[in-house]
Amino acid sequence: MSATAGQAQGERGLAERLGLKPGQVVQEIGWDEDVDDELRDSIEDLTGNELLDEESDDVVDVVLLWWRDGDGDLFDALSEAMRALAEGGQIWLLTPKAGREGHVEPSDIGEDAASAGLSQTSSISAAPDWSGTRLVTPKGRR
Repeated sequence: MSATAGQAQGERGLAERLGLKPGQVVQEIGWDEDVDDELRDSIEDLTGNELLDEESDDVVDVVLLWWRDGDGDLFDALSEAMRALAEGGQIWLLTPKAGREGHVEPSDIGEDAASAGLSQTSSISAAPDWSGTRLVTPKGRR
């Protein structure tokens, strides 16, 4: 899909590309001023729920994890994010695209995700400056 066609879908299309559905509960971890507000708004519009912050103790369907090189230990962050997930839940790891400050190498993501017991299922362009990597618990562990 071209960028123009994607933009024509409107904000709701951003959240739909993440595979989110109305009614899902999404927790956001790693918010900072550099996150993509259009993506955040589209998630709230599509799900009909406000994003929960990282202090929430609720069980969630999806964790939206904004992560930049230098934020700390990705393995630890993924392990912590998994605690809030409902059975069959997913983590969308959002990292700055290549060439942007804070870019995380895909090999680092793959290694830390596997160490945390997660499988990488897809990668997308989630926003103009952010790549998204979908991580799930392998079916045998669900």
